[in-house]
Amino acid sequence: MSTLAYDGTAMLGRQLRRMRNNPGLLILTQTMPVSMLLFFGYVFGSALAVPGAEYRSFLVPGLLVATAAGGVMTGMFQSAQDVHRGVTDRFRTLPVSRAAVPAGQAVADVLVTAAGTVPFLLVGLAVGWRVEGGAAAAAGALALLLLFRFACVWIGVFLGLLTRNEEAAGQLGGATFLLPLLSSAYIPTEGLPGWLRTVAEWNPISAVATALRELFGNASVPEGAAWPVAHPVAGSLAWCAVLLAVFVPLAVRRYAHGGR
Repeated sequence: MSTLAYDGTAMLGRQLRRMRNNPGLLILTQTMPVSMLLFFGYVFGSALAVPGAEYRSFLVPGLLVATAAGGVMTGMFQSAQDVHRGVTDRFRTLPVSRAAVPAGQAVADVLVTAAGTVPFLLVGLAVGWRVEGGAAAAAGALALLLLFRFACVWIGVFLGLLTRNEEAAGQLGGATFLLPLLSSAYIPTEGLPGWLRTVAEWNPISAVATALRELFGNASVPEGAAWPVAHPVAGSLAWCAVLLAVFVPLAVRRYAHGGR
């Protein structure tokens, strides 16, 4: 086994134990999407018209992607916490691959997200959402969702190493809740003003949300959309590739210098 794989597996185990010892955070991150589904689906659902689909069927894929984008916040907070408490400096004194610690954090986060997706989907089925695109397409949608979460965690790891402070990371992470609001996660983009629709459709969240709706068979691609939304699966893969190509090297380099 290569050094990176061996060290990464050890760091993965450390990160999973860390999450297990912080049940409050796990409960919050798992229950928040369900609460938002019930709130948006029943409070706002009757006030919003989504052509060709029930709002809750439109909302479930969008909330899945909005939750995946929350990887920026969790990655940022956990990496900033390690730097602030001196854990990063201690790891750097060990003969451990420089990529192992952030990689272990990212993989652990994806595993926890995958587990947390199951109860959310069950609640979605209970409120009327259905998979209408076939089992293979649905599996592809979930794989794409986890890939996007993986990319978002790497963004968060880099930003956490950059801030180096738990409080600052928490405040900055809270701002990430705005990202889904500037996308098609909660509402269609067709009715937005021209310039705002362009901004929303070039938001990676819009591409992934549209890809999930298409793969689940819940909605069609909107007409006249920007390229990432007009070709949602290809656009989502392209966004994930760009984000990983940019932030994985930045995060590893930042970690190698102790977050300095």
